[in-house]
Amino acid sequence: MGEQRPEARLEKAVRAAEQALIEFEIAVETFRVEVENFSRLHHQRLGPMYARLDELDAQLAEARAARSGDPEDLAKAQEARAMVMPMPGVDELFHDWIDSEGLPPEAQAMLNEQPVQPPKRVRPSEEARKLYRELVREAHPDLAQDDAERDRRDEFITRVNAAYARGDETALRELGAEWAAGPVQKAAEPSESDELYARLEWLSQRKELLSLVARELEDSAIGAMLRMAPDDPDRLLEEIAEQLLAQVSEREAELAEMVQ
Repeated sequence: MGEQRPEARLEKAVRAAEQALIEFEIAVETFRVEVENFSRLHHQRLGPMYARLDELDAQLAEARAARSGDPEDLAKAQEARAMVMPMPGVDELFHDWIDSEGLPPEAQAMLNEQPVQPPKRVRPSEEARKLYRELVREAHPDLAQDDAERDRRDEFITRVNAAYARGDETALRELGAEWAAGPVQKAAEPSESDELYARLEWLSQRKELLSLVARELEDSAIGAMLRMAPDDPDRLLEEIAEQLLAQVSEREAELAEMVQ
């Protein structure tokens, strides 16, 4: 019977870790789908009840404010009304557009239903032209000695052309420094043991990441509800619906008394 390779035990550990990670990923993804589906059902079935409660709370706050005239009650009424259907502000609608000077012309044109003007063409500066010519002379694909070198030069010149089209002098200088540094030297091939240890490290990091995802799902409001009734979530929805209906009835009765 031949001797076992030194890496055999390490390889066995890697395969076991891979299988364990696969099972863990399946469990996390299964729970994620359950949370997502339950969240959708929760919104569909209970969303209207929550909306009705918000509306009743706003009406009650407004009735109290109208009766008392107290500034604090008025503020609470305004806050409750804002909770019913908050309207997004311009900064929320255009959060990626707004800068220190406000909305740019493109956004203003969209708001006013005017055609958006295309950006002006960039005319490269004389310095950009000089840098471009130098790079093309040095890195032209026709100077390659073999196919691999031609591919490297083709890829590099493609980036040079893109930077020149933008008139980007900084990018052209950086490309010049990159070309002057020469091709990246290929690292020495790792040993089999190094590859296996690296694989184990990656599997461990992946498991930690999935653990964080699982913890976030479990700690979420929907996840916590699911954990309360893992075998019969529909029944849990029914119980919550009954509680919400009771709250709606209480608020409607309270409102009816106040507006009499």
